[in-house]
Amino acid sequence: MGKREQNERKFENWVEIEDNQRKYWYDVFSKSGWKARYAKIVNKDEETLKFYQEIYNENGELIEIHEKYPVDKGHKKIL
Repeated sequence: MGKREQNERKFENWVEIEDNQRKYWYDVFSKSGWKARYAKIVNKDEETLKFYQEIYNENGELIEIHEKYPVDKGHKKIL
């Protein structure tokens, strides 16, 4: 199985973005209404360029980003 097929199985959603890149993501919901979105940006060869987590509150507002790859930058508060 190729990298694209693996990514399409693991991630529920994907879109083509600029420069022949693709963005994959899937969402995880908490019981309290918060959402974590795990996102991955890959190049045309499906090599990972960036992997990060977005945290949304119960109102659907982005409140935090945690970039994990290529460098773990820790949590960055948005609100």
